[in-house]
Amino acid sequence: MEAMKISSPAFAHNQQIPSRYTCDGDDINPPLHIENIPAGTKSLALIVEDPDAPSGLWVHWLLWNIAPHQAEIGENSSPKEAMAGRNDFRRTAYGGPCPPSGSHRYIFRLFALDRLLPLAGGSSKQQLEAAMEGHVLGSAQLIGLYSRQ
Repeated sequence: MEAMKISSPAFAHNQQIPSRYTCDGDDINPPLHIENIPAGTKSLALIVEDPDAPSGLWVHWLLWNIAPHQAEIGENSSPKEAMAGRNDFRRTAYGGPCPPSGSHRYIFRLFALDRLLPLAGGSSKQQLEAAMEGHVLGSAQLIGLYSRQ
C-alpha cells in the first residue's frame, strides 16, 4: 500500500500558502485532502505548527478524533466529530500563518491512530502527543510557506 498522504488543492508541498488562509487574508483553514489511510486506523489527528517562529515552535491548529473515512477537511471547516485543541493563539480553532517577518514554514502533520483519543477539547499539543504515544499507525506531512510583505 502507498504511504499515507496529506495535500491541499490550495498550495503544493513546499510552496506558498495563499494569503486567504493567513492573518493577512480571511484567516481560514485551507482545504486538505487525505489519502492512503493505513488499515486498522480508528481516528486521525492533525497538528499544524510553525518551527520558524521567533519564540520557538508555534502551534496553529490541533484536531483529533477525525473519522478515518474522512477523505478531506473542507476549507474554513473542521470535521464535526473532531475535537479541537488550544493553539498558541489561545483559541480552539485554526489560526493562520502570521509571521512577524521573513519566510516561515507551516507543517501540517497528519497521524493515523489505532484508537480514539480520550482527550477533552481545549487540550494542549503536549497532551495530544502524550495521548498519541504508542498508537500511531502512520503519518504524513505537508509543508506550506508564507512570507509577510
